[in-house]
Amino acid sequence: MASQITPYLLYEDGAAAMDFIRDAFGFEEVLRTTSPEGRMWHGELRLGDDNVFVGEPGGDYRSPKQLGTTTVGIHVYVADVDAHFERAKAAGAEIAEEPADQAYGDRRYTARDPEGQHWFFATHVRDVAPAEWGAEVAS
Repeated sequence: MASQITPYLLYEDGAAAMDFIRDAFGFEEVLRTTSPEGRMWHGELRLGDDNVFVGEPGGDYRSPKQLGTTTVGIHVYVADVDAHFERAKAAGAEIAEEPADQAYGDRRYTARDPEGQHWFFATHVRDVAPAEWGAEVAS
């Protein structure tokens, strides 16, 4: 198997987060496990070939809702960022930045889910050399 990075996001209400990510952001639910007490232990969502895992915090883990601050940003490429934006907005996602063309060649918008995770959705619209937008490429 090739290397793959999968973000594991923590929510106070994992089941509600799974539903929101599916409905607002268009992910497909793969599975979820629930404890006998009704707490969601683990969930998996997929968009294309990529996955996101979802769980409820325990032990040393803390969610953005618990901390009252941003803890992570998830960047996702989609086929049509403007259509994706409309779907997310209609589903009640908090929009932090509306779709806009970026200097590095993407069209992107930013949304927050109900528990404060930041999601960046983008479509690559043009190729721009890194030096043209101020980046330095590692040699």
